[in-house]
Amino acid sequence: MKDNELDNRKFVIGGIAALIVTVYIIRLFTLQLMSDDYKKNADSNAFLKKVEFPSRGIIRDRNGQLLVFNQPAYDVMVVMNEAKDHLDTLEFCQTLGITRENFEQRMATIKDRSKNPGYSRFTQQMFMSQLSDKDFSVFQEKMYRFPGFYIQRRTIRQYQYPYAAHVLGDIAEVSPSDIEDDDYYQPGDYIGKLGVERSYEKYLRGEKGIQILLRDAHGRIKGNYKNGELDRRPVPGKDLTLGIDYKLQALGERLLEGKIGAIVAIEPKTGEVLCMVSSPTYDPRMMVGRKRSKSHRELSRDVWKPLLNRSIMGLYPPGSTFKTSQGLTFMSEGIITAQTQYPCSHGFVYKGLRVGCHSHGAPLTLVPALSTSCNGYFCWGLYYMIGNRKYGSVQKAMDTWRDYMVSMGFGYKLGIDLPGEKRGLIPNAKFYDKAYKGSWNGLTIISISIGQGEVLLTPLQIANLGATIANRGYYITPHVVKKVQGEKLDTTYTTRHYTKATKESYDYVVQGMRASALGGTCHELAKYDFEACGKTGTAQNRGHDHSVFMGFAPMNNPKIAIAVYVENGGWGATYGVPIGGLIMEQYLHGQLSEASEQRAQSIQEKHISYGNEER
Repeated sequence: MKDNELDNRKFVIGGIAALIVTVYIIRLFTLQLMSDDYKKNADSNAFLKKVEFPSRGIIRDRNGQLLVFNQPAYDVMVVMNEAKDHLDTLEFCQTLGITRENFEQRMATIKDRSKNPGYSRFTQQMFMSQLSDKDFSVFQEKMYRFPGFYIQRRTIRQYQYPYAAHVLGDIAEVSPSDIEDDDYYQPGDYIGKLGVERSYEKYLRGEKGIQILLRDAHGRIKGNYKNGELDRRPVPGKDLTLGIDYKLQALGERLLEGKIGAIVAIEPKTGEVLCMVSSPTYDPRMMVGRKRSKSHRELSRDVWKPLLNRSIMGLYPPGSTFKTSQGLTFMSEGIITAQTQYPCSHGFVYKGLRVGCHSHGAPLTLVPALSTSCNGYFCWGLYYMIGNRKYGSVQKAMDTWRDYMVSMGFGYKLGIDLPGEKRGLIPNAKFYDKAYKGSWNGLTIISISIGQGEVLLTPLQIANLGATIANRGYYITPHVVKKVQGEKLDTTYTTRHYTKATKESYDYVVQGMRASALGGTCHELAKYDFEACGKTGTAQNRGHDHSVFMGFAPMNNPKIAIAVYVENGGWGATYGVPIGGLIMEQYLHGQLSEASEQRAQSIQEKHISYGNEER
């Protein structure tokens, strides 16, 4: 009996021992062959993989002037597994000029996988970014006392001038969503946030390099593994050349000082944006380095919204600049000819409806109607188009009108190579059927013929209208980047888009705009030695009207098309025309005359009072 019990105990003890050995073998197999943690631990004990960051591509203006460049910066990195239990925290904090609480908060943030999804205690993690040269020198001298901490060299952006903030944009640390969307990025990396820095990020950022360093049993660096055979050098980002002329940009920002609005100038034959001004603006140098977060927060809270790029995000009634598109449509559709005359009794008056107009001779044809900016003429044109029997219904007539507007680049995003562009608003038949329950006609919507009512455009779309007229019927998608180093420009920015309007109609509209510059509402342009063509706009508003101008020059072989929009600036001739003329002179001649410089100074000093309302 005792022998049987002894045998049973032997079997039990033997079974337990066999089970322990089996579990141990399985665990060892799992750790060595299947566990990423074991591999990382084993690798990291012997190697240090040091990321080398590429220099970001530089940015120049169309004439080769340097706008954005790089300067060295230094980040403090930490490998948690090496820093544990070996750090004199007090001396470390004093060296970097931070508090113990700040140190603990940074370390906790690094370990928090919700904020740092790529965390591993065996790889370098960002502790502090962008040390100054002075702080870097102090820290480097003492770094041997802080095991687990390393210096990583990279570059930060510097902006040469205080101009073109909305075009250039800026860079900042990646967010968790950036890391999730693109595995190129790790916590602490930088990414373009606004402007071309964002839209051309993949060209500008380059490719990271890597150094594999060998460590001894005490964690000391012994040199490059395999003499650097497995290292990969960083590939610099590609340089950008913009279509922007920085001197033209600087003048535009001067002229809109103390005003809310936008200026956009385009080279008609290429679609390259020559200047893009949004006011109020800010100095892009505010958004550099560790002060970026504070600066961005202050700008975000500013009631005048300086971060808003009104050139592509501002939605405005185009006012009388829109009459050019109406003349093109009416003539192309056979509603009018060059000889068609309409009356104007101080405005459009019909069946109790009145749309006012200033005093001028009447009746008149298309060319003088554009020159004098007659409201009555274009109201009659729309009325006869919407009511024309050849369309069969007001809905079909309306959608025909809409198709012309869309072909001219309205109602949809043009596709500029900047983030945040708005599409504007061009109504169609369904829009009015819903608004008026199917009961409407040309009189109901008459105000759209003069760029009021439901029509909303961006300043970019108004400038593109000028470029389309300058080209006599086509446009190329506006773009701010002229060239990417070593790359062909996307065909999006080389393809011609033809409108539905006829060549003949464009010729007459050009005549009307030239007549306006010689003796009409744009007569101030007559003093220049180049043949300018223009169209004013005075867009009605709840307060003071907006001052608008659209034009191009020279009339034949045009080099520049422009839109100027000044909120609450009054008549188009008050701010729009003078600013537009100065911009054209600067671009065509490379400088302003002495008299023009005096006019520019005067406009710069004129500020518009907008009260305390939020914009």
